[in-house]
Amino acid sequence: MTRLARLLRQQDSSGLGPTLTSALAVIGREGPLTLGELAAAERVAPATISRAVAKLEQRGLVLRRGVAGDGRSFSVELTAAGRDQLAANRSRRHAWLSRQLGELSPAELHRLDAAVDVLERLTGTAR
Repeated sequence: MTRLARLLRQQDSSGLGPTLTSALAVIGREGPLTLGELAAAERVAPATISRAVAKLEQRGLVLRRGVAGDGRSFSVELTAAGRDQLAANRSRRHAWLSRQLGELSPAELHRLDAAVDVLERLTGTAR
């Protein structure tokens, strides 16, 4: 699983790196999020998320907005450029994975499909 995840990450040509790419994906999937929520989702220190968000903001991929009723807090959401970047990343990964899956035999594809249920149970996700 780790090797497959690494190979999929290598399909990203944005130059963001794994930390920024992951933060961008979480914001896209669950956002808008406060920095604390994002740090918890990524399971990293708040300082790490602060640096990551600053870099994403410098690239124009996210936007900080004040949280109503709390002058000290803000949330982070994707910009149009951030959504475009996520779509491009997904497109490259999906194309690569489709090519790899296309090289498998029907029996291998069947075994892989059967393994998905077990992997989803282990990760707490659903199909």
